[in-house]
Amino acid sequence: MIRIVSFFMDLIDIPMRHAQKYLRGHTIAWVFLLPNLVLFGLFAFLPILLNVAYAFTGTDNIMLWDRTYVAGDNFAALTACSNYLDANSCELDLFWRSVHNTLLFIVLQVGIMVGVSLVTALILNRRIRARGFFRSVFFFPVLLSPVVVALIWKWILQRNGLMNAGLEQLGLERVIWMLDRNWAFAWSVFLSVWAHMGFYTLILLAGLQAIPRDVYDAATMDAAKPFRTFYRITLPLLMPTMLVVMVLALIKGVQTFDEVYAFTGGGPGSATTLIIQYIYETGFAGAPRLFGLASAASIILAVVLAALTFLQLKFTRKNADG
Repeated sequence: MIRIVSFFMDLIDIPMRHAQKYLRGHTIAWVFLLPNLVLFGLFAFLPILLNVAYAFTGTDNIMLWDRTYVAGDNFAALTACSNYLDANSCELDLFWRSVHNTLLFIVLQVGIMVGVSLVTALILNRRIRARGFFRSVFFFPVLLSPVVVALIWKWILQRNGLMNAGLEQLGLERVIWMLDRNWAFAWSVFLSVWAHMGFYTLILLAGLQAIPRDVYDAATMDAAKPFRTFYRITLPLLMPTMLVVMVLALIKGVQTFDEVYAFTGGGPGSATTLIIQYIYETGFAGAPRLFGLASAASIILAVVLAALTFLQLKFTRKNADG
């Protein structure tokens, strides 16, 4: 076995030895980077280029050479609205309902996620009993599959589920959680926060532990109150970590699909249909399969997400510097 491994290593060594002989300086680095660049280009840049090409073509043919060039018709159809605040006034009303749902979902989910993660990290950073155990408990949902998380909560909230059983024990009436638009949306937000807050708590906890202890000792000597210490010391020094958490939470919120789709299927009606689900159903689950329309929607989503991330980075850094 050792001889076989040695034989193959010698085969690799021959071209690398010649490469080192004829390539000088930083050029040799590209030899080692080339395999990764090829794979990255094949599975990242090429799909992006294909997605752009599909966005400017029509018909339901999957092969690009069998598709018809339609210029910007897909983008025009997606943006055809007399009032963007009213989805019923749009040509593709389901697309704009998914946009409205996604925007509301992001505002609620990111806001609650960051707030709850910060409070949890502050508590877990203190010297409390069984601190390691509680840190593991809060991180455990992150290890679960999003589909598993969705099915667990769907079982809890169904008509004969654990939640309604508890309400009946208290003498209250059952609530059909999954058939009420507001409750379904609220539980979708809760589900997403519950499933992912452990990851952001871990990042914030690392940021809190990176703050020098001497700063807090100086604040204690100056008899600073806990809230003033948090506002004047902890929050400013934690702001770079908060920036990372907010950007990651924003991107993750926009990309939410699997847990909400497995949890509600986008219903009742289109109450919990998010933009990624619209793209999936338009391009792959619908009939006919409108690949061009789905590609155009994904490009619009990517541009908006890049703009939001840029503005958030600029705004947060300006506040941190100020």
